[in-house]
Amino acid sequence: MTLVLDALTVTLGDRPIARLSATVRGGEVLTLMAPSGAGKSSALGAIIGSLPAVFGVTGRVLLEGADVTALPTRLRRIGLLFQEDTLFPHLSVAGNLAFALPAARPDRAARIAAALDSAGLSGFGGRDPATLSGGEKARVALMRCLLAEPRALLLDEPFSRLDAALRDQIRRFVFDRARSLGLPVILVTHDAEDARAAGGPVIDPFGRSINP
Repeated sequence: MTLVLDALTVTLGDRPIARLSATVRGGEVLTLMAPSGAGKSSALGAIIGSLPAVFGVTGRVLLEGADVTALPTRLRRIGLLFQEDTLFPHLSVAGNLAFALPAARPDRAARIAAALDSAGLSGFGGRDPATLSGGEKARVALMRCLLAEPRALLLDEPFSRLDAALRDQIRRFVFDRARSLGLPVILVTHDAEDARAAGGPVIDPFGRSINP
């Protein structure tokens, strides 16, 4: 699995706010690092296809050799994990995970149970998301994303709301899962510790190398 950004450029009016050419191979993490408002999240929006029409996008996004630039977000098979856990409050933990799976899938219950077990959350299926800790919510959000079987993973500052000790634990959990699945990963952050923990190249939204 390889994610290629081919001269991907995002503009707002006449102003370029991101310009990226990069190849991210399976199991690798590319970090986009810059202050808030510097174009990092807009670059992710261009990759996943969710930018509002006010932005201009040129260049290409290729996943496993296929050009997905013109595809709607739901067909790109690119997962996105936000800084908020984004769990549905009206669904149980199992219900949240089931949202990522087709209703007709015969092994649905088994896959949900396996996902909870691999996240250290066996028996949590019936829990209300409001009763979970910050770390538990983060793990459920990641497992829901992975159950949809993405071919690449985007991380939009998913660790920023966690305290220091929990942040390190969840960082390792996310990176280990992504690497074990061979997913190309792009991490957006303004935190140098996140960038160092990712272990891959670090660039700004214009592709310039950074030493965090």
